[in-house]
Amino acid sequence: MAIKNLSLRIDSDMLDKLHVVADYEARSANGQILVLIRECIEKYEAKYGEIVFEKKKKDK
Repeated sequence: MAIKNLSLRIDSDMLDKLHVVADYEARSANGQILVLIRECIEKYEAKYGEIVFEKKKKDK
């Protein structure tokens, strides 16, 4: 699986609070955001079913 980059615009107060929560959970801010995203996806899939993508054909 390829790792992608994502820019995020966030105000200073929210970022500071994210760092406090991440430190409490012994994670980096990036790690904390990934946990939150995973939880969001799990909640969505529990309600609506698994998100499935069609496999892309490889270029020859």
